[in-house]
Amino acid sequence: MHRMTWTGVVAGLVAGSVAMGWAGQQPSAPAAVPQAATSPAEDPIRELVARLQLDRYKATIKGLTQFGDRREGTQRNRDAVAWIAAQLQSYGCEPETMMYVPPAPAARAGGAGPTAQGPRAGGAGRGLGPLAEPVRNREGGSTLYGVRGRTGVNNDAALQPDEALRALNAGPVLPAPFPQVYCTKWGTTRPGEVYIIGAHMDGIGYGEAANDNGSGTALVMELARIFNQPDVTTDVSIRFALWNGEEGGLRGARAYVDQRAELQGRPDPQRTGGVIEPTWLGMIQHDMMMWDHGMPRADGTLAPDQRPEADFNIEWQSNSTMAEASARLALTVKLAADKYSTTYPAVLGPHMTNTDSTPFMNVVPAISLRENERGMHTGAGWNPHWHQPTDLFSTFADKDFMLGLNAAQATLAAVAELAGVKVRQ
Repeated sequence: MHRMTWTGVVAGLVAGSVAMGWAGQQPSAPAAVPQAATSPAEDPIRELVARLQLDRYKATIKGLTQFGDRREGTQRNRDAVAWIAAQLQSYGCEPETMMYVPPAPAARAGGAGPTAQGPRAGGAGRGLGPLAEPVRNREGGSTLYGVRGRTGVNNDAALQPDEALRALNAGPVLPAPFPQVYCTKWGTTRPGEVYIIGAHMDGIGYGEAANDNGSGTALVMELARIFNQPDVTTDVSIRFALWNGEEGGLRGARAYVDQRAELQGRPDPQRTGGVIEPTWLGMIQHDMMMWDHGMPRADGTLAPDQRPEADFNIEWQSNSTMAEASARLALTVKLAADKYSTTYPAVLGPHMTNTDSTPFMNVVPAISLRENERGMHTGAGWNPHWHQPTDLFSTFADKDFMLGLNAAQATLAAVAELAGVKVRQ
């Protein structure tokens, strides 16, 4: 496996930050870098970014929370998949449902957390309080510094004080196969090539899964809505994927890669785009987008408000086969954030782990956008609502929702550039 050093990645970024010459996944023609606009009205990317509205983003998250925590395999999960598909249809983006069968537990490799049946005991919560020295060599390469808070998964429905929500989340797990949904904005000149924008729609913890991962799901849905407006075209295709089964081990995303990776570029003139599966140019995942209140205090408490210096993280995996190309993709999103995100900045990191971009990372340039670094921050207890009954829409304030919207602005702008967006006046 090819392992990129941080020095090597930085050198590669400086050499070709937005040239997008992906190693092993070269597009047939690179997307042109847009020229500086003389006014905002002449910049199609700025026009599209302006169509992202905080109230719409919040409303989509609120719509997802009507299905509780959307645990994989439950009726509430299937109802949420159907609701997402109906929303995509209303945007003019034809939904496609893919069925998958989760692997047996012994075959499970990695994942975003424990299975639905068993809690994680302790996890990063062991040894609460200040670290005597950094904890190194954790999964994904992150190093833990500072103060650690408690983490884990709530598997006790009785800890949800809202009786109606507790009843909603009490449904049994149904037999496989399980559904997940995606839709595609087809390109006008290179429809057989695609950027995949993803988020997982399932959750756990007996809350509403508003942040993990209603925030990422709503982001992808809002981008699907905007890119599919009738005055918008792109040269290459864009796929909007709402993965299922992430919390049980990235199961929906793994199934997608297993079922469809070898179908890339195979001709089929009866299908839109002329191929069975478009050739993947890049994959951008969104997972937990709203909470950056900083490191836990020494007593384990956290600040009640979003910190003024909050940012969102753009991560790639430094020991993946596609590390250098993924780093370029991450930098492209970072530069788009610098230009188009309105409130909070983006930062780069080489430690992507435990989210749905992982199954893609050795096949195609793959990155993940998050509220915090997954290993160093989330794994150290920076978000007390992660997999808890308190992951509710009402837990979050507008400053939290705005962090997610800023990430949406960055992804929209970067993909619009890469895909060759045009907006008719």
